[in-house]
Amino acid sequence: MKRSLLGGLVLAACSTHSFALNILLVNDDGLTSNIKALYDELKANGHSVAVSVPCSPQSGRGGAIVMYSPTTISVDNDKQIAAENGCHNGAAPIGAPAAGGFTKTGYTNGNWNYVHGTPVMATAYGLDVVAVKQWGKAPDLVLSGPNEGQNVGKVVVHSGTIGNVQFSAGKGIPSIALSADTNTVDDKTLNNANSAIVAKQTVVLLKELQGKAGQGPLLPKGITLNVNFPKNLTSSTPFAFSRIGTYDLYNFKFKVSKDDKGVNQYGLGYDIAPNAPTAAQAADESAVMQSKIAVTAMQVAYDQRPAAQEWLKIRLKNLFK
Repeated sequence: MKRSLLGGLVLAACSTHSFALNILLVNDDGLTSNIKALYDELKANGHSVAVSVPCSPQSGRGGAIVMYSPTTISVDNDKQIAAENGCHNGAAPIGAPAAGGFTKTGYTNGNWNYVHGTPVMATAYGLDVVAVKQWGKAPDLVLSGPNEGQNVGKVVVHSGTIGNVQFSAGKGIPSIALSADTNTVDDKTLNNANSAIVAKQTVVLLKELQGKAGQGPLLPKGITLNVNFPKNLTSSTPFAFSRIGTYDLYNFKFKVSKDDKGVNQYGLGYDIAPNAPTAAQAADESAVMQSKIAVTAMQVAYDQRPAAQEWLKIRLKNLFK
């Protein structure tokens, strides 16, 4: 009886250990309530976590690979940091190295890192510098987000949140993009209650993936996930299959307006989809995420399916001789 009990304890311990992952957290928003909540929740569940985020908010940068400062943080190429006198929410001040550990009190344990560049540059720093220093190897998983706003439909091609996982998944690392509603923002205390719910539901998803993967990789090679949480998220909100599809909540367009002096102002505008999704669009992310947690499988990079490859060979066979 004692031997059986001991054996069970050993197996349980091994099982627990095998499910502890080395996780790199990245995003395109910098230091936020969402990433703080997810970091805390993952640590509470036994995972080893490192963070590498942009110094300043970088929404819409997609897969851009740009450093704004080659040596120290300055406002020359990134005016966003001028208002905060440094990185978002005090992560590091102007004049600090262009990449490094947070200087903000409470975030100096070596797990929190920033890069004064685009989201993908912060992800690259996390993979090539932070992960190597912390674990001596690549992470088991990259989680990008949770973003402060959903990334659904065709907007995903412009998203820094998505750009991060395309970059890391392209290196063969299981990667998941996470996006929540804007009601998770809290730049005063970094302690939004909605952020905590998003974090807990993320761990629910992670445990399910781990349970199915066993000792294998969390996701098959060439597949990454896009996960969108609805505005009215609760601990009982169900998960649902979704696809990027053709239904888009947002119709982005170039916007020209005038200020109070009549001077033209140029920027990005958008319209909300005027029509409800059709029956054929019911499984599209933009429809599903309005009431459920939408989980979508994405391919890595832009390579087409074999059928389309054959179509191209036939269509241009005279050129491909």
